[in-house]
Amino acid sequence: MTTPAESAQVDAHQHYWDPSRGDYGWLTPALSTLYRPFGPHDLAPLRTRCGVTRTVVVQAAPTVEETRYLLALARDDDSIAGVVGWVPLDDPLAADMIAALAREPKFLGVRPMLQDLPDDEWIARADTARAVDALIAHDLAFDALIFTRHAPALETFIARHPGLRVVIDHGAKPPVRDDARDDTHDSTHGGPAISPAWAEAIARLARFPQVFCKLSGLATEAAPRWNDATLEPYVAHLLATFGPQRLMWGSDWPVLNLNGDYAGWHACATRLLEGLSATQRAAVFGVNAVAFYRL
Repeated sequence: MTTPAESAQVDAHQHYWDPSRGDYGWLTPALSTLYRPFGPHDLAPLRTRCGVTRTVVVQAAPTVEETRYLLALARDDDSIAGVVGWVPLDDPLAADMIAALAREPKFLGVRPMLQDLPDDEWIARADTARAVDALIAHDLAFDALIFTRHAPALETFIARHPGLRVVIDHGAKPPVRDDARDDTHDSTHGGPAISPAWAEAIARLARFPQVFCKLSGLATEAAPRWNDATLEPYVAHLLATFGPQRLMWGSDWPVLNLNGDYAGWHACATRLLEGLSATQRAAVFGVNAVAFYRL
């Protein structure tokens, strides 16, 4: 029997922003769908319709100022379970910054925007030891925003810091569009074969017991008019490697709006997880996020 705590759903990955703040380098007027303020009042009716009671808000700008902006929103909104922010992890004062942010009850951890850095191996090479020690000391988490090419460096980093809780954002962004163009088909799932490089990277990262993965961002990587069959092979591989005990559902809203919508992705994920038990589904849709982020 599912308990009330198990049935409460948590969106483990979404964003709020205001472009007028000026520190979102990637967010330009060319992205017309996204180039406006998004706040809790915009998300409230969408998440309520899907039964999502709380969310984890994740940084979208590489500045401490944006992290403070999100924490200020969180203080006044009970639906925000917590904030994953940003600090310059290789800064000599990073540990002090983390200690200061950790005084905020809803500060959950940090996310360096690894996918945007010019050096794909930065996370393995940079001097981040003091910052990581501070994260572990304050029981904070590390979100990894990566593509397949970043996986070897991240693996080195994870092996170096076994005490750090790590979650892979967006399933490491599989190349769903490129796979769909491939003429090779997967006889098991009936759709296009998933990228072998991505599949291997996920399997290697999943070997670390302290590493979780977000079931999020897949729609954004797909071509328009994606459907359940498009995403099913990727969800199946994430389930096979991480298991339902280390996966957590996230919307990646409002980025999701580029190639989908909140209710559509929530419904798709629900259908693709129908084969799980009620307890396992509850884990993916909330219990795992509560445990991982210490909500």
